[in-house]
Amino acid sequence: MYRGQEGQWAYYLHRLSGLAIVVYLVDHVQSIGRAAWGREAYNSLVIDTYTGPVYRLGLTLVVGAVLYHMYSGWRVMIIDFWPPGVRYQRQMFYGVWILFLLTYLPWGAYMLRWLWQG
Repeated sequence: MYRGQEGQWAYYLHRLSGLAIVVYLVDHVQSIGRAAWGREAYNSLVIDTYTGPVYRLGLTLVVGAVLYHMYSGWRVMIIDFWPPGVRYQRQMFYGVWILFLLTYLPWGAYMLRWLWQG
């Protein structure tokens, strides 16, 4: 019924964004736990890893995953708690993308300003 339709894509993207958030949280807990090994171990991780361009880009993507997952979660709640919501699934899918782009593009540009500011 949903093969290739918006409902299927919404399902996959919601799961993928949730998985990205879980992966980030595991990394975050592991890095905070590194503070138990001493200030030098933690500082080396922060200075060497977190200030690098790959990690900064990844963090920007995590913010996008959180925003998308939040808006998609609202869509899921509307569908679950409002019986006619299923009929508006397609419109809500595109509404999620509009809200996501309106909020993520300014945040993403702000977080990636180091690319063009030097």
